[in-house]
Amino acid sequence: MERAEKREFVADLNQVFQNTGSVVVATYAGLTVAQMNDLRSKMRAAGGSVKVAKNRLAKIALQGTPSEGIQALFQGQTLIAYSDDPVAAPKVASDFAKGNDNLVILGGAMGATTLDADGVKALASLPSLDELRARIVGMIQTPATRIAQIVNAPAGQLARVVGAYARKDEVA
Repeated sequence: MERAEKREFVADLNQVFQNTGSVVVATYAGLTVAQMNDLRSKMRAAGGSVKVAKNRLAKIALQGTPSEGIQALFQGQTLIAYSDDPVAAPKVASDFAKGNDNLVILGGAMGATTLDADGVKALASLPSLDELRARIVGMIQTPATRIAQIVNAPAGQLARVVGAYARKDEVA
């Protein structure tokens, strides 16, 4: 990499660290190209990305960002998985690490909060942003449906009473 390319890479990585919902740092020693491509495609499908960066460049890019506390994680062969959804990158990385021993999660960051490996796994166990939105919509719709049923219930009961009297008159 030439000096200009390095500057551009550091600037891009700096934007990643400043603007993403979460960042996961993991070692990938021993992963094959096919496995790495599989990880990248799974991450892309979830709305995230995976980058392999030189540790020195990643540490430079971290300076002045909220995620600056994860600099110590960059040792050895590391990759960075990130996404705008705070749960997507940790979830995909944790799921991939369960099926592949060569990907070891070191830690990460969510905004200014530094996470260790257990913190990333705990974050991965949370529902995604879309799932939370669906739950909220469901919670909002349920009371509205109940209110509509309650409002319509007296009218329904009145109709049943009138119908019963009509049947009673027909029988008599």
